[in-house]
This record gives sequence, C-alpha cells and structure tokens, in this order.
Amino acid sequence: MEQTYQQPLVMVDTALFTILDERLCLLLARRREPPFEGVLALPGGFVHIEEDLDTTMAARRVIRGKLGIDAPYLEQLFTFSGPARDPRGWSISVAYYALIPADLLTQSQAVEAVPVETLPTLPFDHRQIVDQAIERLRGKATYSSLPAFLLPAEFTMNDLHRIYQQTIGTRLDQASFRHKILEQDIIEPIPDRFRGGAHRPAQLYRLTSRALTPFERKI
Repeated sequence: MEQTYQQPLVMVDTALFTILDERLCLLLARRREPPFEGVLALPGGFVHIEEDLDTTMAARRVIRGKLGIDAPYLEQLFTFSGPARDPRGWSISVAYYALIPADLLTQSQAVEAVPVETLPTLPFDHRQIVDQAIERLRGKATYSSLPAFLLPAEFTMNDLHRIYQQTIGTRLDQASFRHKILEQDIIEPIPDRFRGGAHRPAQLYRLTSRALTPFERKI
C-alpha cells in the first residue's frame, strides 16, 4: 500500500540591505495577506515549482516583484525550518541576503527602509534571519569587496570609505583604508572622470570586477 506524506511549505525570504542617510537599513514590506496581514516583514514568498529552477531563482523573482530590479549582489544565507516558524504549518524557508544601492530605490517600490538599529517586531522567525544576515554581512565586509555593491557604478574613494564604515558599523582610519583598498586591486580610476566640490575635484573609481573579491587581509 502506497504511503502518503504531508508536504511542508517551501518558501524563500530575503533580507535586503541598503544605505540611506549614512545608516545601514533593511528593506521591509507590509504583508498583504494573513497571517500577520499589514505587518512589516522580510520580502518573501512560496517557491513556484512551475517557473523557479531553484531557490535562488525564486529569491530573484521575489526581489524583482518588490523592487522591479535585480539585486547587484545576492547570497544564500541559511535554511530555516520547523513546525513553529509559520502558523500555516511545517515550513522550510531558504533565506538570502542582498545588497541594493540607494540610487536604485524609487518611491514606487513597495518597501520601507528601516535602520537596523530601530527595527520593529518582525513576524515568523524573521528577526532570527535578520540577525544572522547582519552578522554575515558585517563579518564578510571586513575581508572582501562586499560593501562596494551598495554603491553606484561610479564613486569616489571617500564614498567607498564611508560605505565600508556604515556597513561594518565602526570607524576606519582613512589613510590605512585607502592603502589597503588600493593594494587589493578591486577598483580602478575612471580616466578623465572627476566629481567637483568645494576643494579639488575627486577622482571617480569603478570596480575592476562585478564578482565578489576576497581580500588577503582584513580592512
């Protein structure tokens, strides 16, 4: 006799980070349906087996649905599961985190940016996902080009210095930072491209690669 088994709910959740007003922020969306209707939560959704070849494709679909863009950087974080995480039943969520440059955000997108220090109470186990995502982001930012994915395509050295400080959450000596970044060869000056200001124009840079680059030593 063939046995039948109850199927778990399978979904993805995404922790989307950006920098606004010089603060690391999380992009949250208000839930449109129960459970927790109207409550701010991580953007997420069920895996669509007819169109998602894997959970990464599902996560990218969720992000496009909320923001109308593709995330410049997306990484799988962890798998959260169990009978208590969702009131609808035993569920599995493959969590991802992504970096979204502020210049890609528009007023029409159905998300709210909240500083990570002032997050509201989140439904399901979303706070656990967020805490793990922040730990991963800040740890990885100390030894890779990860924070640069929060910047537009062209940026100054001061822009890069600030974004590293805001992502890691600590002050970095500017001269030491500049030296360490230049020795990693992750950025290159854009010929004849400068940003004007009160003082002498600042050289504009770009990433030498759109792939994540690990460093030989910490920033």
